[in-house]
Amino acid sequence: MSDQSPTAASGQESGGTSPTPGPGPRPGPRPGAPSPAAMARKTTPSPAPAAEAKATRASDPAEWGRVDESGAVFVRTADGERQVGSWQAGVPAEGLAHFGLRFDDLAAEVSLLETRLDTHPQDARKTRASAEALAQQIPTAAAVGDLDSLAVRVAAVVERSGEVEARARQRKDEQRSAAIARKEELASEAEEIGASSTQWKAAGDRLREILDEWKTIRGIDRKTDDALWKRFSKAREAFNRRRGSHFAELDRNRASVKRVKEELVERAEAMSGSTEWNDTATSYRRLMDEWKAAGRAPREADDALWKRFKAAQDTFFDARHAAAAERDAEFEVNAEAKEALLKEYEGRIKPGTDLAAARTTLRELQSRWEEIGKVPRDRMGPLENRIRAIEKLVSEAADTEWRRTDPEAKARAGQFWDRVRDFEDQAEKAEAAGKSKDADKARSQAAQWREWAEAAENAVDTR
Repeated sequence: MSDQSPTAASGQESGGTSPTPGPGPRPGPRPGAPSPAAMARKTTPSPAPAAEAKATRASDPAEWGRVDESGAVFVRTADGERQVGSWQAGVPAEGLAHFGLRFDDLAAEVSLLETRLDTHPQDARKTRASAEALAQQIPTAAAVGDLDSLAVRVAAVVERSGEVEARARQRKDEQRSAAIARKEELASEAEEIGASSTQWKAAGDRLREILDEWKTIRGIDRKTDDALWKRFSKAREAFNRRRGSHFAELDRNRASVKRVKEELVERAEAMSGSTEWNDTATSYRRLMDEWKAAGRAPREADDALWKRFKAAQDTFFDARHAAAAERDAEFEVNAEAKEALLKEYEGRIKPGTDLAAARTTLRELQSRWEEIGKVPRDRMGPLENRIRAIEKLVSEAADTEWRRTDPEAKARAGQFWDRVRDFEDQAEKAEAAGKSKDADKARSQAAQWREWAEAAENAVDTR
């Protein structure tokens, strides 16, 4: 349904008489660009019955306009009534509903601008331009509704847009400053890594993390961003060059290490058949020290060389262990033989009864003991203690016999008694001469030598 009937458009009423000239309807939204409200009604038949239109509207157009007997449609504003069009196709209520929908379109556009100002503050300038254009349409809009209040809302959007734009610009500047500061921090960290870090893996991972974060930082002007990127890129390239040089040198060193380890493997393999158990085991320990000091060869070569080196060691030590097991079995037989030998002789050797026979029997025991040979290490101590006890018993008996028959000891005891008699004679002579002090001194010395003489006699067995 159009806002004018054909006769109204030509300035003629349906009865054929010419009405008093008045302002014609103002154009609505341009063709091809329906408003949001119009889009929402796209599938709704128009015009709707007056009662239904009134039931779905936020305001009643009858409160803000009227249709006179000639079909002219008017809207009331603070400046008075203004004709917005004419309605010849139906009842006046339907005409008011039609022009009320026009008002709803305008109200929807105002609401959209208000919402956009809040949700897209960065577009405040565009929102203000749209609001200013809409403000120029409202005074002549072919619509029925509270146009004055709509004009006030649009004016508020225009006025508030300046504040919103300023705040958005401030936020943008703050975000830009924060973004620049963060990229400067990242660039400085990258420069420090690029200049000195030797933690190649950890540093490389960190540079990748910096790059990932760098890509998420926005809002910096092109010139500043390019300068910061150059700093980061230069630092990363410096790190990559140093890391490349390090691993190139490492590769060269590893090639040298490979040659050293090949020579160690050859030496290890050459010794693997040796039966010089102690000397060869010492040599293998030295080879292992050299292996550890050599460093790392290329991984694949290092693993292969280590398998050869370890196989050579295992060959030698397995043979040594087998020989030791065989020797231990032999030594265990020796231990049992020595155990039986001790049991045989411990009751036969009695130095207190016949020292000479005890000595002869002990020598026989010692000779047979040595002929048997070595025993396991864990049994050596107890067995040695038992034979040493027998030897000690004979040794102590021999010492006692020697002291009893030692002529030198007897001679020393006689010499001590001679000295006792000499001092006693001196004491008697001094006493006869009236020299009491000299007599007392001589008797004291005689008493001392008597103690020594008695001790010498006690040291000799006078049985």
